[in-house]
Amino acid sequence: MNNDVIEPGGGFGTHPHQNAEIFTYVISGELEHKDSMGNGSVISPGNLQYLSAGHGVSHSEFNPSSENSTELYQIWMTPKENGGTPRYAEKNLGPNSVKNKLQLLFSGDGRQESVKIRQDAEFHFGQLDINSQICIDPSPQFPNCWIQVIDGNLLVESTDLKKADGLAIENRSEPLHVRASKTADFFVFQLPD
Repeated sequence: MNNDVIEPGGGFGTHPHQNAEIFTYVISGELEHKDSMGNGSVISPGNLQYLSAGHGVSHSEFNPSSENSTELYQIWMTPKENGGTPRYAEKNLGPNSVKNKLQLLFSGDGRQESVKIRQDAEFHFGQLDINSQICIDPSPQFPNCWIQVIDGNLLVESTDLKKADGLAIENRSEPLHVRASKTADFFVFQLPD
């Protein structure tokens, strides 16, 4: 989990990856992506990019602006098996994001219009209005959970989380109550043992 700020015109030249599930969420500014599979796009704020490196892929990432910084989260996950053909997908949230409930974006089985990834995990996005609350039910398949606050404030049970805070919950068997003490955007990762 990495929170980066890329200065105007800055970025990362073409470089290789393999055997990694890489998710990029743009908070502000824009991110220009090009890869060896022929994909090229500019990711706008509130949108996500998924790159499964598989047996190997090269890509570059740049801030295309000459004036504005780009802030983003980049999340890396180990796939459950090495190799495979590289994959690329985008999830455009922006105005399509669902408020006051979790939205499944990426999963190991691709259900509910999520993008299928190479790991038995779930990646959710949440937006809560102030004083709104959600309950995350326990799952025998995913006993572990990571909550990452993108912006705003969350109260997870009795733990207060602010922008850029993360919270790991292991071996949970009870429902998890999450309330926004200030309007909040956040990720929830449901993870296996």
